[in-house]
Amino acid sequence: MSDVIVEFRNATKLFRDVPAFRDVNFTLMRGEVHALLGENGAGKSTLTKVLAGLYPLSSGDMIVEGKLRSFASPADALAHGVAMVFQETNLVPSMTVAQNLFLSQENFFNRLRGINIKAQQQLQRLSFHVDPTALVSSLGAAKKQMVEIARAVQHNARIFIFDEPTATLTPEEKQHFFALMERLKAEGHSVIFISHALEEALEVADRISILRDGALVATDQSSNFTRDRIVQAMVGRQLKEELYGQTALRKGRPPGTKVLALENVSMGRAVRSATLSVFSGQVTGMFGLVGAGRTEMMKIAAGVLKRDFFHGGRVKLNGRNVRFSVPRKAVNHGIAYITEDRKLDGIFDTMGIAENIFFGRIAKGSNPASVISMSQVRREAAGWIERLNIRTIRSSAKVVELSGGNQQKVVIAKSLIQAPQLVIFDEPTRGVDVGAISEIHDIIQKLAEAGAAVVVISSYLPEILAISDRVLVARQGRIVEEMAIEEATEEKIMYAAVH
Repeated sequence: MSDVIVEFRNATKLFRDVPAFRDVNFTLMRGEVHALLGENGAGKSTLTKVLAGLYPLSSGDMIVEGKLRSFASPADALAHGVAMVFQETNLVPSMTVAQNLFLSQENFFNRLRGINIKAQQQLQRLSFHVDPTALVSSLGAAKKQMVEIARAVQHNARIFIFDEPTATLTPEEKQHFFALMERLKAEGHSVIFISHALEEALEVADRISILRDGALVATDQSSNFTRDRIVQAMVGRQLKEELYGQTALRKGRPPGTKVLALENVSMGRAVRSATLSVFSGQVTGMFGLVGAGRTEMMKIAAGVLKRDFFHGGRVKLNGRNVRFSVPRKAVNHGIAYITEDRKLDGIFDTMGIAENIFFGRIAKGSNPASVISMSQVRREAAGWIERLNIRTIRSSAKVVELSGGNQQKVVIAKSLIQAPQLVIFDEPTRGVDVGAISEIHDIIQKLAEAGAAVVVISSYLPEILAISDRVLVARQGRIVEEMAIEEATEEKIMYAAVH
């Protein structure tokens, strides 16, 4: 039996004569973890989607387990042993975790209790703490990702494709996931691991392949790579400086006026008497483990969630009490919330880039009698496309055709076109490549320098330390620690988050 389980030979995929990748020769060995790296738009997700049955090749060959294949659908690929956990979850929100786990594997007669028990056993085997009876719509991004991973394992695939699986996991959950990949490898399964966290690729992968502008530019054993070599291969240049430098040399900007204040805010069990302040001209970083309530606090401020009616505390904007019943009222008061789940809440994925961006202006309110021309929409959007370096194969492309990182830039542009005074970024660089991370960090810093109040919610401690002027730590629904960036360290922040 050959050790090569998947092989692409001179593989090319075109979208309207524009190549997503061209003449790629790639192999996946039996029983290996193979990291596939590259900037957004480099073609890595498209390559794996061909293997997963979403797209056919335009030219070239795909050989799976020694046979020439062209899968007609993801179900066809799964029937041949290929399972993909997508960067954006593809679960049915109205179903429970257990129902999603066994979707397409149901017996003719099913007992819900039996399905729940089997799902609980599967989740426990993977060390995922998810309630099998919970509706998927009630889960956060991290737990949805866990369900996706558990579903792929449940289908007994021989080839697993993980597209940014650790983007929303806590450090502890990441270690469980890495242990899972080691277990899959030990059982003879093969794993393609797409990640923008280069340190993870160096730690867990046996081999690393790098795509740049649709071409495979490097493949080698992971032990022969360094972070600098990977970055240079990915972007074709040396980055001018480290993305996450030492904060000991940084001094935070002084606070301006108090823009937002939460005073003893509560919302069920998710937020419990939370108190915090956000100032103009500063980047306030918010850190906490999954379930700490940091996202819920900011969603209350942005009108996405409602605090308790009785004993729910107070939200003050520029010193005045506010209670936003819907997000539009918060937008009209100058608050922009940039979601962590762009697919569900951030974009109209079948609409064009320009229309998506301009909807941000419409959301702030406009004269219903006014006529908006498409030339105006394209003109205003063009400036943001250039400013945020949104990469697209053509100017009229739909958002669904963009890579995950470029979709994130569209979400950011849609909010910034509103000229907000308070901008809340929830996991702004989730699924974003190293080149684009520095661009997004640049945008965040320029907003603060221009006098805006900026909140960055992030699960990645180096990011919090690199861009924040002050740090808030959330635990069990409240803010338990506040520190200036000069005194903040990873150890201090993590200690506050877990103790």
